[in-house]
Amino acid sequence: MPRRGGRTRSFRKLVDLWVELFRRHNLVTYASAIAFRTLVALVALVLLAVAVLGEIGRTDVWTRQIGPHVKRKVLPDVYAGMNAVVEKIFHTSSVGLIALATVIVVLQLAGVVSTCTAAISGIYGQKDGRTWKERTPISFGISFVLTAALVGATLLGTAARTAVHGGWSIPYTLCRWLIAAVLIGLAFGLLVRYAPPRPRPTRWASAGAALVVVGWIAQSLVFGEYLSFASYRSAALSLLSVYFLTTYLFVGAIILLVGIELDELIRKNGDAL
Repeated sequence: MPRRGGRTRSFRKLVDLWVELFRRHNLVTYASAIAFRTLVALVALVLLAVAVLGEIGRTDVWTRQIGPHVKRKVLPDVYAGMNAVVEKIFHTSSVGLIALATVIVVLQLAGVVSTCTAAISGIYGQKDGRTWKERTPISFGISFVLTAALVGATLLGTAARTAVHGGWSIPYTLCRWLIAAVLIGLAFGLLVRYAPPRPRPTRWASAGAALVVVGWIAQSLVFGEYLSFASYRSAALSLLSVYFLTTYLFVGAIILLVGIELDELIRKNGDAL
């Protein structure tokens, strides 16, 4: 009984600690802002990915891999509209669209980086006294790396999917997903290290990025499992899909901030030792 009571008290202290951290650093507010900005950037990111697929001649990614799954899940008119947009992009000169979509994605992700910078600075207990001339190049630089990493990871998950067959397909699949995770981890390692006013040492930036990537992988697996049996072939369910997408982005933002917060707690305890 004493041992059980001690575990209960420890659990309550842990809960109280995280409730206080969420309140003190406004994690829910920042997560909402990050999710909203990411939702806007996601539209341009999808268009960019489709344009790149058309430019490299991999229209089969939509027609054979993604399109048939989407067609079974949504209303016929919804799929017809989506398919028309994709086909239009495939049959249009993609170079200009790629350039335009890249600029839009970088601009939108720069806003995400700025919001993350404010959140990370609060978590780290740093006051950002930099001028906009100092912050802007950093935000755009990190945003460009994020864009490249996200597009690269998307291509590894789609266009590179059918590159190897036979006995080597399993190790190849593991390698390409590992490379995709490394790309995203490196990009967000730059965010965690260089976004705040005073850059974090590499080991702490790497630890924070690893925590976030692992959390995102787990979240995406759960969300992907849900999508495998979910259907949106009614008006109400179609509207509900928007809610689930925004929830997915919000949870991802929470994971990002909680990962950075946890990394900061580990760093403080490590420095204390």
